[in-house]
Amino acid sequence: MSDRLDQQCIDTLRFLSVDMVQKADSGHPGLPLGAAPMAYVLWARFLKHSPRNPAWADRDRFVLSAGHGSALLYSLLHMTGYDLSLDDLQQFRQWGSKTPGHPERGHTPGVEVTTGPLGQGFANAVGMAIAEAQLAARYNREGHVIVDHHTWVLAGDGDLMEGVAAEAVSLAGHLQLGKLICLYDDNRVTLAAGTPISFTEDRAARFAACGWHVVHVADGNDLAAIDSAIAAARAEITKPSLILVHTHIGYGSPEQDSYKAHGSPLGEDDVRKTKEKLGWPTEPAFLIPAEALSHMRDAVARGDSDEQAWNDRMKGFASAFPEAARELQRSLRGELPPDWDADIPVFAADAKGIATREAGGKIMNAIAPKLPALTGGSADLDPSTKTALKGLGDFNPEPASGVDEQGSDGGGWSPAGRNLHFGVREHAMGAIVNGMAAHGGTIPYGATFLTFSDYMRPPIRLAALMRLHVIHVFTHDSIALGEDGPTHQPVEQIAALRAIPDLTVIRPGDANETAVAWRVAIESRDRPILLALSRQALPTLDRATYASADGLRRGAYVLSDSSDGKPVLILIASGSEVGLIVEAADRLRGDGVSVRLVSMPSWDLFDAQSDAYRESVLPRDVPARLAVEAGITQGWHRYVGDRGDVIGVDRFGASAPGDTVMREYGFSVDHVCARAKALLE
Repeated sequence: MSDRLDQQCIDTLRFLSVDMVQKADSGHPGLPLGAAPMAYVLWARFLKHSPRNPAWADRDRFVLSAGHGSALLYSLLHMTGYDLSLDDLQQFRQWGSKTPGHPERGHTPGVEVTTGPLGQGFANAVGMAIAEAQLAARYNREGHVIVDHHTWVLAGDGDLMEGVAAEAVSLAGHLQLGKLICLYDDNRVTLAAGTPISFTEDRAARFAACGWHVVHVADGNDLAAIDSAIAAARAEITKPSLILVHTHIGYGSPEQDSYKAHGSPLGEDDVRKTKEKLGWPTEPAFLIPAEALSHMRDAVARGDSDEQAWNDRMKGFASAFPEAARELQRSLRGELPPDWDADIPVFAADAKGIATREAGGKIMNAIAPKLPALTGGSADLDPSTKTALKGLGDFNPEPASGVDEQGSDGGGWSPAGRNLHFGVREHAMGAIVNGMAAHGGTIPYGATFLTFSDYMRPPIRLAALMRLHVIHVFTHDSIALGEDGPTHQPVEQIAALRAIPDLTVIRPGDANETAVAWRVAIESRDRPILLALSRQALPTLDRATYASADGLRRGAYVLSDSSDGKPVLILIASGSEVGLIVEAADRLRGDGVSVRLVSMPSWDLFDAQSDAYRESVLPRDVPARLAVEAGITQGWHRYVGDRGDVIGVDRFGASAPGDTVMREYGFSVDHVCARAKALLE
């Protein structure tokens, strides 16, 4: 292929992007102008993808972590034959278009994950590489290589500054993710300044210290050097690779190497000057030379061929290993195997009970052998969160002789292991499980203490935005955790998490509600699920006396009612406080008060029910309602109404034994009864 055609393709990508930003009068032209050459070499010569079928399971994954450069990604997708028209490009950043300001998963064909918050896409890519490595180790057989693809990420200076990326870099190097390759747009400029003002570390040395293979490209326009660097990265299979490509932001424009090229349209005069400098026609806008389009559209035929070859390999695999093939195909489709939940225990009534975190661990280990897609781990808290999958292996490089293996969950260290050890990296954990879910073939979970969800809010929000099937297991869910004190006692976290749209938060009240919560978590394929579980033991209710725990599926349900079905008072609680209102109701009924008990483990699920069902649980003609939850009271008044009351925690916790803290904060039968009677008076 001629240098002239290469350059024509690159400039087409550059000026489609510039014209998109200029027409919208909004966007980021600097990255596309500088990074187009490396993106072109990757997409035209190395990337394995199928534009006619963006969901092909064995495609390479490409993540634009520097999501502000979305115009470049949309140009690549259009030029290589995805279902993204020139008209779509011309509607960049407009209402209802397929080309939003930052890439959005599920909105634009070929976009793997939603990016824009810097560093998140980088960590998502680590999750994708983990999923690929795990599935390959579990399903590939000699002569039958079914899972075999790379994960590519294009990142900028801002990505590498973010803490989430630093955490992900460290873990990826430790895990030796050899099929993860990062193209670093090393232009030394951010949105507001040059990097000398804030970012002078040796990035190459940092990555090398974390176990990465590092390659330098001195000139971001040197296609041969870029090609050679990518080839070298692909050849290195024992380490992830960083390719530092020295580029110029806003290349060719009057604002080249200036932060002003980062986040604002060039303006009509500077667009003209840039085109003239790079030898591109100034008119018309959105020019696509036929020869460039034809060349880049060769990706369609290559993709069809690669996908057909994979389909043929899959048929051979299914013939030789039918059970493994069925299992893999089911996981890739996001389907559940029959009887996956058959071994979930039913917990006998027990006044002493069991912590819902412990019940959760028993449930997970009953599910995991029948649900091979379930995989995940904690941020160095397995003994506390109870989330280890016992005997199912640790996702880790095989240990050298004499390596300290304490903390292993049994089953050996290998890429096939289903237990992930994230280390003390909560933020990266949240973004990595997002990447695993986006990759497909896994149902990933991450676990830590509820208070540390604060470290994870950005990826949790993005999981909800992308509607990813991710499960978060957050234990030690209230001030009842006790002696560790207010730094570890969550107060406002549940309310803050409930505020995230399309995130289902569930706080089960006993072991059997926890079992139903796990069923909901596994079955809910189109959204993230968050389970808030207790550190302390909770009574296991006698379901012969109280309503079935299956009521959790509806978010809130009548646990027990007054004898005549006409209560004068409704007590509502979630989680550990359900047992408290059960005790209080016994005393109130002894005093002649007609009480209804409502367990409300999930506002989200309850709000999704019909008006008739919600009225049947919380009838308008019973205004005396008392909600009890060991968290801030914010939000509860929508359920208790103007004449109701809430017992909650609107201040930070304290260090003392858990039962003492709860009593001092008003979570006692005496206090609940007193507040309830005050409502009736």
